[in-house]
Amino acid sequence: MAQLWGGRFTKETDRLAYQFNASIHFDQRFLEEDIQGSIAHATMLAKQGILTDQEKDAIVDGLTGIREDVAAGKLAVTDEYEDVHSFVEANLIDRIGDAGKKLHTGRSRNDQVALDMKLYVRKEILEIDGYIRELLETLLSLMEENLDTIMPGFTHMQKAQPTTLAHHLGAYFEMFKRDRLRMKDIYHRMNTCPLGAGALAGTTYPLDREYTAKLLGFDGPTLNSMD
Repeated sequence: MAQLWGGRFTKETDRLAYQFNASIHFDQRFLEEDIQGSIAHATMLAKQGILTDQEKDAIVDGLTGIREDVAAGKLAVTDEYEDVHSFVEANLIDRIGDAGKKLHTGRSRNDQVALDMKLYVRKEILEIDGYIRELLETLLSLMEENLDTIMPGFTHMQKAQPTTLAHHLGAYFEMFKRDRLRMKDIYHRMNTCPLGAGALAGTTYPLDREYTAKLLGFDGPTLNSMD
């Protein structure tokens, strides 16, 4: 496929150099996040009058179709594409034509990639939190069942004092509870939307960063475009 960069090159990029720069083997896991972010971005562009409603609808329908076709196994993400963003953009343009070329208006690969990673990490945090919660519930149940189960407590690899299995398990309960609080803190600290930051210093397009952040469930936009 034609690359989305390198327009000034007079020769085709060496295959080894192309493979070295490619990230499709890694970032294809961001497909859902890339589509989710692009739908929100297109919706904001239409709200701001940068896209027409017809263009926005075509983009949203095209992106939804790509998502559904990949999920159904009708469309595969292959190393023909340099990264997941190229895959989505190329397939969108193939489906809806010139309207697809307008999706990237007011957006850089930099803030797009940052968004995909934040959406992915946020999803993973919620999944991990669910596992930790189940583990805590299991530990609590075992503790309740073993309030009177006597066992030796160890220090320096030697039996030291008598304790209960509930007491022993309770130590792990507290450790994992702290881990869960750390995950919640990470979620809170990173839950800001980078879209609109552009390559590093924003854009001259009249974007509504607050609106995009709200559509994607963020607490708000990032306050510094270089952060």
